[in-house]
Amino acid sequence: MGNCCATPSTTDYENKKGKNKPNPFSLDYDGPNTSRPTGYKSYVLENPTGHEIEQTYVLGKEMGRGEFGITYMCTDKSTGEVLACKSISKKKLRTRIDIEDVRREVEIMKHMPPHQNIVSLKGTYEDDNAVHLVMELCEGGELFDRIVARGHYTERAAAGVIRTIVEVIQMCHKHGVMHRDLKPENFLYANKKETAALKVIDFGLSVIFKPGERFNEIVGSPYYMAPEVLKRNYGPEIDVWSAGVILYILLCGVPPFWAETEQGVAQAIIKSVVNFKRDPWPVVSDNAKDLVKKMLNPDPNLRLSAQGVLDHPWIQNAKKAPNVSLGETVKARLKQFSFMNKLKKRALRVIAELLSAEEVEGIKQGFDLMDTNKQGKITMVELKVGLQKLGHQIPDSDLQMLMDAGDVDKDGYLNYGEFVAISVHLRKMGSDDHLKEAFEFFDKNKSGYIEEEELREALVDEIETDNEDIIAAIILDVDTDKDGRISYEEFEAMMKAGTDWRKASRQYSRERYNNLSLKLFKDGSLNVDNEGT
Repeated sequence: MGNCCATPSTTDYENKKGKNKPNPFSLDYDGPNTSRPTGYKSYVLENPTGHEIEQTYVLGKEMGRGEFGITYMCTDKSTGEVLACKSISKKKLRTRIDIEDVRREVEIMKHMPPHQNIVSLKGTYEDDNAVHLVMELCEGGELFDRIVARGHYTERAAAGVIRTIVEVIQMCHKHGVMHRDLKPENFLYANKKETAALKVIDFGLSVIFKPGERFNEIVGSPYYMAPEVLKRNYGPEIDVWSAGVILYILLCGVPPFWAETEQGVAQAIIKSVVNFKRDPWPVVSDNAKDLVKKMLNPDPNLRLSAQGVLDHPWIQNAKKAPNVSLGETVKARLKQFSFMNKLKKRALRVIAELLSAEEVEGIKQGFDLMDTNKQGKITMVELKVGLQKLGHQIPDSDLQMLMDAGDVDKDGYLNYGEFVAISVHLRKMGSDDHLKEAFEFFDKNKSGYIEEEELREALVDEIETDNEDIIAAIILDVDTDKDGRISYEEFEAMMKAGTDWRKASRQYSRERYNNLSLKLFKDGSLNVDNEGT
């Protein structure tokens, strides 16, 4: 399942939120599949491969977490083949729409023919607690992770990636499937080899469509949404738009439609103004820019089809496309986002050290409560249970983000110092006074500004010496008045705003973004009739 959920109408959405709506997996729920064999509470899948997944596979280490479940590495007992198992918790499937999403994902994966760039479904299982989808294992990492690791991206390499993505789109459309959630996170490499196949892995928001059929559900990830999705009237052309956004990012390192707020992102998409002035666009070929423009045409009737993209001269002559680095700009921008997180984490740790004895005592009690085995560190499971005891009901996906953010030494645990930093974030104890004191920590010479040398000194343990260009990039991003230094006002804005679009794109829960869509259209802040495209 994807990050967002289809929302057919305001009424349906509000029904989903209803607290009195029965959980379809409660023991007394009279669902449509009560004729199935006894021994299982209820059924999501129509024809699962089996019920006892442990009879066929050995579940191994956890590979990742999403809104609805966990992905594990698993091994076929009879063949030794190593695969991936996406286990979707039934407790998380609270509405009929949630259940239909899972059924549709399985139906579409079975419907699609074998293709080297589409992850294959090996089997489906269902027990009392979860639905298990066993799939081909992709160990090569995300598309963007490889870009950052490589350090640069040439036009020739970008052309190869986009050809693969658009070939997948063409295959989907040929078989009547609209993906609706194409984004870099949904593309993994099969293995770590340079020649590894790039595969689409998630059909959680996909739908089967008929020629000419229109859809009105606002779904997908905000940065990759086509304008007609926000206007609630769209067809399969939206997949080409999303691929165009990915191509823009491959060539310059940032998305074409970016803002600090959800509403700002939506408005930027509606306006559809694409910037080709910033670096490195002046050195990008005219053919590449022409393709981006045609893929990001706000009029879906004029936008290139998948076949039109594949026929474009830049794709057709990919081997002749420039094979020189687009410069350090792309590398610096992509890495800047992750290092920006380091700056914020460093500031959080400073704030944690400034807490009063009373505040610290409360946090220490919380840590002791969670550290059940008294090892001086807590696991993610202990964190979740402890937060529930303290009254914090946090989704697993958000919990994983907290764990990732707090676990500075990446040992899989939170020590006391790391826990304090998370507590500061959870309790929102970063008051203006704390922020000012944190700013003063960076402002060693008391000039009223954080200067480049001061930032370098503060992050000496966070950034390697060969990455000093990131310091300048951070200042450039935070320094809104462009005087070469960071004022307190700019520091405060950075701490309170979400500047990492890559991580932000993973954080949009279905309810959060559907809330946005309802707000935009209810209060008129996104007036699609008056906004020019």
